[in-house]
Amino acid sequence: MNSRVHIIITGKVQGVCFRITTKQEAEKYDVKGWVRNKNDGSVEAVFEGEKNRVDSVLEWCGNGPLMANVKKVETKWEKHKNEFHTFQVRNVDEITSPSRRTDLGQVCSI
Repeated sequence: MNSRVHIIITGKVQGVCFRITTKQEAEKYDVKGWVRNKNDGSVEAVFEGEKNRVDSVLEWCGNGPLMANVKKVETKWEKHKNEFHTFQVRNVDEITSPSRRTDLGQVCSI
């Protein structure tokens, strides 16, 4: 069964490679969607795929990468739309100042 979940992750979740490692986890489980930093310091993501695979990525988000300190993961289950073909790291709220842009591969040692 396919599922879709929209999440907001709060805590120390920016500047700790959360987005790129979320992408790696999603790709490992063949989950599609996106992840982005928000201006309020949280991380937002949408996952679509087989329910058990989405659950695995969602569970990982409860801890995140090594340097993260996740306080809360808010989840909103939505109707599966099958709108994604890949998993993307998106910009902060779709607009990013030049000073906040980074090469995630270099910074996060992937």
